[in-house]
Amino acid sequence: MANYQELAQLVWNVADDVLRNLFKQHEYGDITLPFLVLRRLDCLLDEDGRKEEAIKTYNLFKDQVPEESLPPIITDKIKTNFYNISKYDLSRLKDDPNNIRINFDNYIGGFSQNVRDIIENFNLARFIERLHKNNRLFIFCDKFTEVDLHPDKVDNRTMGLVFEELLRKFSEMSNETSGEHYTPRDVVQLLVSLLFAEHSQELRGEGIVRSIFDPCCGTGGMLTIGKKYFHEQINPNADIRLLGQELNAQTYAICKSDMLIIGEDPDNIQHGSSLSNDQFQGERFDYMITNPPFGVSWKSDADAVEADADTANGRFSVGTPRSSDGALLFLQHMLSKMEDNGSRVGIVFNGSPLFTGDAGSGESDIRKWIIENDWLECIIALPEKLFFNTSIATYIWILTNKKSEVRQGNIQLINAVDFHNDMKRNLGQKNALISDTHIHQIAELYTNFEETEHCKIYPNEFFGYTKVTVEKPLIDEETGDVVTDKQGNPKPDTKLRDSERVPLTEDIEDYYQREVKPHVPDSWMDRKKDKVGYEINFNRYFYQYTPLRSLKEIADEILTLERKSEGLLNEVLEL
Repeated sequence: MANYQELAQLVWNVADDVLRNLFKQHEYGDITLPFLVLRRLDCLLDEDGRKEEAIKTYNLFKDQVPEESLPPIITDKIKTNFYNISKYDLSRLKDDPNNIRINFDNYIGGFSQNVRDIIENFNLARFIERLHKNNRLFIFCDKFTEVDLHPDKVDNRTMGLVFEELLRKFSEMSNETSGEHYTPRDVVQLLVSLLFAEHSQELRGEGIVRSIFDPCCGTGGMLTIGKKYFHEQINPNADIRLLGQELNAQTYAICKSDMLIIGEDPDNIQHGSSLSNDQFQGERFDYMITNPPFGVSWKSDADAVEADADTANGRFSVGTPRSSDGALLFLQHMLSKMEDNGSRVGIVFNGSPLFTGDAGSGESDIRKWIIENDWLECIIALPEKLFFNTSIATYIWILTNKKSEVRQGNIQLINAVDFHNDMKRNLGQKNALISDTHIHQIAELYTNFEETEHCKIYPNEFFGYTKVTVEKPLIDEETGDVVTDKQGNPKPDTKLRDSERVPLTEDIEDYYQREVKPHVPDSWMDRKKDKVGYEINFNRYFYQYTPLRSLKEIADEILTLERKSEGLLNEVLEL
């Protein structure tokens, strides 16, 4: 099998060779990726004479049945879920260079509707005329036929990696937003390992049907790796349905083409915003996995999200985060699609959803809702520099509405920041790799559910607190007396108003008498303003105190350095 990096470099070289000086580098991907899909589809149809059989079947039935009845007849005959009934493919287009423009349109028009939908979302048509006018269309088609993408040379997994590597390169040129498009395969492998870890036994046997859903599916890597893991590690006979939604038209097209190529139903991949245009309304899924964009605004979805939040049972009715970061909205969206008999959710976040927002804020209310429903099972801190285009700290959250008995009422934290190998060569900003050994070690920490150096377990209420308002009396500036209301109660000085965070595990009155009253004896609590909040300060729970060195140690080191420097000075002077 071909090496995906070598293959991606070959495709990149073709693009750079043909498109240079005609297109800007950030446009390369818009042209190259659809041609890569077309070449892959050509190679698949080239197997076992499928293309010729499709044309033959079409000609046989086109005058006998309605046009809308033809697609299932053709796909059933050639045993694929797509076809092309034109006489052209990229290779045959070379035979008539003088008419390549019109023949190219004929070639695209000969594909089944699902492929035409993919090409349309790539928006390739806007570049074809410029390629043709500059005599590059023929050259580009010719160059791509030199790239062998037959399945016996390039399997589906390698093909997916080629797409992701090229997307990474093209994204770097166009300065795409941090976090878009890619979740490295090692991160996905860890995520699916954790998602399925505790339920593998009950998923064995015949007749197992399960669904995996990704509301930010990108190129579909999480979905395909999830299914592959399920079949290889749990049950090769299980019927696994893959479903997803993607906002970006280009990555949607890639994902849909990948589903087409591997025999999945491409109609299970939908285009549009999961937040404002949910294409799976009312549906429930067994497993849900995603990596939403980090720190990306949801202002463009605001009208729909806020309307949903105003409904009693809306996806976002519990609260909405600040408009600058919509990550928690995707988690709420997924939780709304849990099966009553139990679903499992895995999501990759940056640090913001752990602690952003004080008690009463949208973020805190969302955490409160999740934790008080006992859905949060585990959070894993990942190594830094895992992602191609960001070096920020990241975390995996595992959630379920059917915790095992031992996990009920508890949240597990795993510190896996050191579970990685340094890569010999960076891929973008990625220079850390979670190896299979590390994945096994992290999964073992998760399933063992025991406290260790790298694993902490806390009751749900440990992460909650009551924000209590503490008032101090208003003092009359002239008399120095306490200002009172009509009932004789002291009026609060709003300028001196303070608050205390009292852990839910403590009695508020006891805390106040112990921690506040001795220091501010004239203060009082306004309990009508109480707000309950939740936050997870992950690093605090794994902090290890390192004692400061003694003054003697520091002085000895300084003296040693001075003696060394004097020796060096003498050597210089002697020269």
